[in-house]
Amino acid sequence: MEQFEAVAATPSRTSRMLAGAVAHDQEQGVERLPFTIKRVHSDEDMRKAVQIRHAAYARHIPEFAQTLIEPEHSDYEDDCVVLLAESKLDGSPLGSLRIQTNLHRALSVEDSVELPAYLQGRRLAEVTRLGIGEGRIGRVVKVALIKASFEYCEANNIEYAVVTGRAPIDRQYEQLLFSDVFEDKAPVPLSHVGNIPHRVMQFEIATGEQRWTAAAHPLLGFFRHIKHPDIDIGAKRAPRVQRSRLARPMAPPSVVRARELLLA
Repeated sequence: MEQFEAVAATPSRTSRMLAGAVAHDQEQGVERLPFTIKRVHSDEDMRKAVQIRHAAYARHIPEFAQTLIEPEHSDYEDDCVVLLAESKLDGSPLGSLRIQTNLHRALSVEDSVELPAYLQGRRLAEVTRLGIGEGRIGRVVKVALIKASFEYCEANNIEYAVVTGRAPIDRQYEQLLFSDVFEDKAPVPLSHVGNIPHRVMQFEIATGEQRWTAAAHPLLGFFRHIKHPDIDIGAKRAPRVQRSRLARPMAPPSVVRARELLLA
């Protein structure tokens, strides 16, 4: 888990990584970050989110990044929120991502694939357009944005988070205990990411802490036991699940078995 071990399960490890930039109180389990994470509410917020998004994509997939110079239509949809990480020092953007629920419509990934039966009729959220700055601080911002995404899902009664990852980003989602939506684990060209092949992966929110605990995950403390007042996901937005064409089925046997082992 080399991508994530730099941000450890205790405040002191995180603090050392940031060279003392993080203020923490171990007794109270509170950690202050050198940046804030909030929902985008203004044109200036959106400009910053798009700026860091474009810069991040330009480093890795420059051709597709040209389509991200301006805000996208989805950034303004009622079923989407954009999260922005800003430096406390100068207000510069350090990272951003977008979360779409199946509040009013199918997820963007469903333009390219049909999700399996066990995800039909569920409250879903797709996390997209994750972009962060370079350097050591960028790795902490990434993990903090992921924590914010999990908190948003919990606050809004989301059952599964869905992500798509191209190599080698898909390995980072595996390290966070995301599972492949499709058994063959094959990358699929996705229209909302320039038809670049991505793995489609999911994370069951309700069992997340149990699974991280069972795996002695190095980010368990950061995600679950440390409070970060600088992460503000805003007020709850109750999702309305899009009506499925299928009856709500049981989870696949492998998922049921995993739950049984966790609860044993």
